[in-house]
Amino acid sequence: MTITQLKYLLAVAKYKNFTLASKKCFVTQPTLSMQIQKLENELGIQIFNRKKKPIELTTIGVEIIEQAKKIIDESQRIKDIVEQQKGFIGGNFKIGIIPTITPTLLPLFLKTFIKKHPKVNLIIEELNTSEIILKLKEGSIDAAIAATPLEKESIKEQLLYYEPFVGFIAEKHRLFKKDKITVNDLNIDDILLLEDGHCFKDSILNLCKSLHRNKELFQLTIGNFNTLIKLSKEGFGMTLLPYLQTLDLTKKDQRYLKEFKKPVPAREVSLIFHKSQLKMQLINALKTTIDSVIRGVIAFSDVKIISPLHYNNYKK
Repeated sequence: MTITQLKYLLAVAKYKNFTLASKKCFVTQPTLSMQIQKLENELGIQIFNRKKKPIELTTIGVEIIEQAKKIIDESQRIKDIVEQQKGFIGGNFKIGIIPTITPTLLPLFLKTFIKKHPKVNLIIEELNTSEIILKLKEGSIDAAIAATPLEKESIKEQLLYYEPFVGFIAEKHRLFKKDKITVNDLNIDDILLLEDGHCFKDSILNLCKSLHRNKELFQLTIGNFNTLIKLSKEGFGMTLLPYLQTLDLTKKDQRYLKEFKKPVPAREVSLIFHKSQLKMQLINALKTTIDSVIRGVIAFSDVKIISPLHYNNYKK
């Protein structure tokens, strides 16, 4: 049994096709098939059901694939240990970022990081928080940027910044004439929210201390702030935005922004990674870069951190 054979197994399990898997592994299809057959013969079992289209794993094959993932991950750590010892900043670095942070933070640090660390192959994936936690545990991403605290024993968190919530309130709304708003002014019945799966939505529900709306005038499944802003301007309700999102608004739309009175409700944004992660030189380099660019953009004190955990877990 070899690491190469296990990599071939994972490729076939992923693509469910020997020809496609061989292309992704940069080998010929006969070579890949022969190595997998050799492994099956060695183990005395069948890993794939080749009669199915697309190819399926056998019952024992499912368990073998899960173990193969762990072995490949651990084998990669040997290289990480060596690079960590040498202080080398390079190689593949896979990070996940939640959707409500990606469009505002990524443009701030990406160019600077690439320029400072040209030997790093940065691979960025937009994921929701639950996907990030799963992928960190699996080892399929190295680090992530998300709202915290997450209260996960296996996940370490390094604070990046606090990002205040800002009200976006159009002229016809009951709160438009207020200079500043308070948490007590909010009514969950007239706040436009993102779709389920966004931790920013759960933070707002935590902020409002409310689990259910009293009425349902209409239902929305909205995945981005731009649509919420447009609907708010049309009189369908107010919405709350993370501070960095407000920097891209036109001057005309900025007049609809309402700050909170202190302490300002805010989310905590952190760089997170699994406690067994070895690519600390890359994680530290990313944090240093973000710290350097965010310092001049966002600097708030006297904030009240609102948990991103699901609102059913809200604690008074």
